[in-house]
Amino acid sequence: MTEQEIYERLNEVFRDVFDDDEIEVFAETTADDIEDWDSLAHINLIAAVEDEFGVRFRMGEVSSMKNVGEMAEIIKDRA
Repeated sequence: MTEQEIYERLNEVFRDVFDDDEIEVFAETTADDIEDWDSLAHINLIAAVEDEFGVRFRMGEVSSMKNVGEMAEIIKDRA
């Protein structure tokens, strides 16, 4: 799976979780960049990403991710 494919699929997941068709995520995107991205939304987002890509994040990874790029790297390594 290419990085571009990962981001295309991540965009769809983010749009679905946040119910906003305008969202476009990049490697440097953080929770500060998306208005409704709070702790509850983060849990829903992680679950949706895990389902989409068939991966499971470790608890330490979830709490240490600083941006979408780190999430994409983990997906790339495991998918």
